[in-house]
Amino acid sequence: MVAEGTVRDGGGDGPVKAAAIDCGTNSIRLLIADADPATGALKDLDRRMEIVRLGQGVDRTGRLAPDALARTLEACRRYAGAVEAHGVTPDRIRFAATSATRDAENRADFVAGVRDILGTEPEVITGMEEAALSFTGATRELTGAGTALVVDIGGGSTEFVLGNREVSAARSVNIGCVRLTERHALADPPTAGQIAAMTADIDAALDEAGRSVALAGADTLVGLAGSVTTVAGIALELPAYDPAAIHHSRIPAATVRAVSDRLLTASHAERAAIPVMHPGRTDVIGAGALILARIMARTGAAEVVVSEHDILDGLLWSAVERAS
Repeated sequence: MVAEGTVRDGGGDGPVKAAAIDCGTNSIRLLIADADPATGALKDLDRRMEIVRLGQGVDRTGRLAPDALARTLEACRRYAGAVEAHGVTPDRIRFAATSATRDAENRADFVAGVRDILGTEPEVITGMEEAALSFTGATRELTGAGTALVVDIGGGSTEFVLGNREVSAARSVNIGCVRLTERHALADPPTAGQIAAMTADIDAALDEAGRSVALAGADTLVGLAGSVTTVAGIALELPAYDPAAIHHSRIPAATVRAVSDRLLTASHAERAAIPVMHPGRTDVIGAGALILARIMARTGAAEVVVSEHDILDGLLWSAVERAS
């Protein structure tokens, strides 16, 4: 359990030190930062990500696999060490779990494990909460974006959030890079039939999302999470993954389609050799890229603005607000 430390009291002026952990279907991420509510400035102290594949098999079994749970809790232990080193107290940590944990029958085992390790109660947030937090994280620093449609492509679900400073509509649907890869047992590379089946699933989910959120007509399409940032890194032909180069890059729709086609026709070895590719995304990136391409086709967006800031940043701001 994280020990008590010393940080500035939330009631005074200046930045507040807080931590956020986002545990998704594919990855678990940590952000420790000094956040200044008065200026909106966020200074990263530690930002990291590990691929733990918590959602392994959940779509098929409805349960968290024992080895997936063990991998995730071990990552939590490493994150607890970082949180303690920065002196963040448990009341200034917000831990949110998303699609895989929402769907799992044995999620209580996960909740208890996180509580024991970090000393804070993990929140198995709803898709709507996830969407609102993603919107805050992605748009807080954007100026002149007008009405923004934020799409957060995760491992198990994709969130659609529409708003202009405040959220006006949101919907979470069960398509994600891990879920689609497992559901369709993709070959290496996927067959034409498997790609067609994935496309049909994505389009049906877009129909579902469109009943709650207007998917066309937003001034800006903002894309979040690892599938989107990886596609951007490939499109930019980066020699290595570079968050500063990727953040707020603008990738045309035709380029997204080309990258998607390339990934879906490449072998595992060819995808693994791409300089920006994280090893944990190699087998699921094709599905993630296809989701983004289909979203852009449905929305008619000419380009996607890629954000490295997402639900994790929204979580941290919410932790600061709770502590103040």
